[in-house]
Amino acid sequence: MSYQVIARKYRPQRFADVVGQEHVTQTLANAIAQKRIAHAYLFCGPRGTGKTTIARIFAKALNCTGGPKIDFDDNDTRVQEITDGRALDVLEIDGASNNGVEQVRELRETCKYSPANSQFKIYIIDEVHMLSTAAFNALLKTLEEPPAHVKFMFATTDPEKVLPTILSRCQRFDLRRIPSALITKHLAEIADKEKVKIDAAALHAIARGADGGMRDAESTLDQLISFCGNKIEEADVLSMFGLAAQNQILKLSHAVLAGEIQTALTQLDELARGGKDLGRLLGDLLNHFRNLLIYQVSKGDLKLLEASEAEVSALKEQSALATTDAFTRVLEVFADAELRLRDAASKKILLEVTLLRAIEARNALSLDAVLKQLNQLRTSSLSNNAGTTTANPMGSREAREGGEGKPSLAPPSPPSRPSRDIAAPTPPPVAATPIYAGNLPELWSQLVDAVGRASTFTRSYLLNAHPVSFEKSIFVIGFDPEFEDYLGLVDNSRNHTLLATKLAELGHHGAMIRFVKADAPAGWVRPVATTPTASPAPVTAKVAPTATAPKPAEVSPVPASEKKSTPVAFNKDDFKNDPLIKKALEIFKGTIVEVRA
Repeated sequence: MSYQVIARKYRPQRFADVVGQEHVTQTLANAIAQKRIAHAYLFCGPRGTGKTTIARIFAKALNCTGGPKIDFDDNDTRVQEITDGRALDVLEIDGASNNGVEQVRELRETCKYSPANSQFKIYIIDEVHMLSTAAFNALLKTLEEPPAHVKFMFATTDPEKVLPTILSRCQRFDLRRIPSALITKHLAEIADKEKVKIDAAALHAIARGADGGMRDAESTLDQLISFCGNKIEEADVLSMFGLAAQNQILKLSHAVLAGEIQTALTQLDELARGGKDLGRLLGDLLNHFRNLLIYQVSKGDLKLLEASEAEVSALKEQSALATTDAFTRVLEVFADAELRLRDAASKKILLEVTLLRAIEARNALSLDAVLKQLNQLRTSSLSNNAGTTTANPMGSREAREGGEGKPSLAPPSPPSRPSRDIAAPTPPPVAATPIYAGNLPELWSQLVDAVGRASTFTRSYLLNAHPVSFEKSIFVIGFDPEFEDYLGLVDNSRNHTLLATKLAELGHHGAMIRFVKADAPAGWVRPVATTPTASPAPVTAKVAPTATAPKPAEVSPVPASEKKSTPVAFNKDDFKNDPLIKKALEIFKGTIVEVRA
């Protein structure tokens, strides 16, 4: 007797023998028990999952002696004829080679005749999606209202190509990919019957390579027995499939999660030199990170995973190395690479770039996280400014009502330069010096113009501010409540130094700067232009000099003919050195580019 391959030798002969398709076999068994047998069935699913096998078993149950019944006798003559493929009343037709209208017309003519020696005449059409549109249309009427003794069973791997009018006339059953654990168990039983010694790692590797198809797994086992004899190890399976070992996949994924670029690239190079299928490697990585995501989201529920014991321990360890968002971003990178892999000229280079992108995605911050950090920085800065104002508010009643200061001959010591991100500290108590006795609004106008020549952005903030007082060598600058957000932007060491320098150029050495939230004096006219370029200088108010801090006076706007506007050219270096711009570039890891229309 000629040799029979394992896939045919161990082909299921009863519903109970079918692996992993209980949702189909149980439904058909119930239909037989309840005598609710339809006239047309459509079995869909990937290759090697049991579509034609289930159709044959169903035909045996219908045409067995004394049928239809589920528990038919395997030695029954009619059952044996169907098993051997010589039953006159069970016709198996290949849809790929019999896809024309003429073949369908012949089928319509023959189905009118009664069965030869069985209860039903059964037509099993494999790969039915290969029928032409004309052939489908020719079959419609017969399929909808066939003779009582005719049953149709269709099998296809591509149900989308079957006409909707055909689908609507059939009971559809979708077969799923068989889980790796069931394939491993079934292969172990076959190996035991064949007296072949095979380790668990090799069985798991065969199941991975079969991709849910039992027939593929059995064919591979048959080939491995021919290649290795009675002892099969994991290395033999890996070399045949071009697969990476499970521990290699786990090492590569750990390198990605740990950000070890050199380790990841070295591991990939070893796999490529070892002749591994890079497409299969990418698929394994994608599946592993999917398992990591599901494991983390489900809090360790293994019912949603197909993993060996070694992989489960690795999932437990690696799931703690990243967040759910990080796993999602890495999965997106690998999924995008899988789509581009088939068109890539060099798969290895694409995979190297993919690993680098995956490591960057693991360490990246989401936009929501960046915005949250910015809000925290802003809140912290405003809190510091509020504390400074409460400690010694220079916009207090004493400053506004022109309280007298106590003279001192010793000038205050120059301020120490504070940190860039922390508001300037409250100056130490010093001996009182005479208050400024000049025209404060006029000094403010000169100061804003001087600052504008050095920093356009600082000037744009100051245009929305107003002078509060200048006493004890401390120049107090106020912002109305509507502009209090500017405090966190302008109150930094760079602007303190800039303003103190410009005051020194105007003849006021050793001055310190303080920003507070304070209402503008009555009659203060704010400049209209608030943009950094070509902004008009603040309108000056004419106030009689006094020996105390000037009382807010009625401000009369200067006529348009007398207004002086000092256009300031845009300074690119000043823009780059602005503290807020630097902080944004640091957080977003961005660069400044010049874009012209």
